[in-house]
Amino acid sequence: MIIEDAVYMTAEGLEQLKNELEHLKTVRREEISQKLQVAISQGDLKENADYHAAKEEQGFVESRIRVLEDSLRRAKLIERNGNSDVVSVGSTVTVTEEGSDEPETYSIVGPHEANPANGRISNESPIGSALLGAKRGQVVSIQIPAGEIRFRISEIA
Repeated sequence: MIIEDAVYMTAEGLEQLKNELEHLKTVRREEISQKLQVAISQGDLKENADYHAAKEEQGFVESRIRVLEDSLRRAKLIERNGNSDVVSVGSTVTVTEEGSDEPETYSIVGPHEANPANGRISNESPIGSALLGAKRGQVVSIQIPAGEIRFRISEIA
């Protein structure tokens, strides 16, 4: 079952987000605070490039902190229930594109952990969302920007 507001992630992904948040709140905030103090001590803030750069950096960091806090608040740990009959978040799926003999393997993960180059695709991506709920042997049609592709599911783990 997919919960619409949930942010799905593995235990490792959850730990990475927590570590990033802690780093931003402690280390990065302090670094930016020091940059701001130095820039303010230089005088006129209207034309102080160091001050404006530090304020911009501060805005990015604070924005990232809010995103991470929201994601952690809505985090839903991916737990495999042992049922590998149907593709779900956390599944590793082997598919073959119609017209090809080369199988491809994808792990379905939450958006924070997606890394298509390493075979980790988001459950919210066109391919990931189309595979959810599919069964072994089923052919799934997927709309991607380049058109439609069809995958036959050969294995679900």
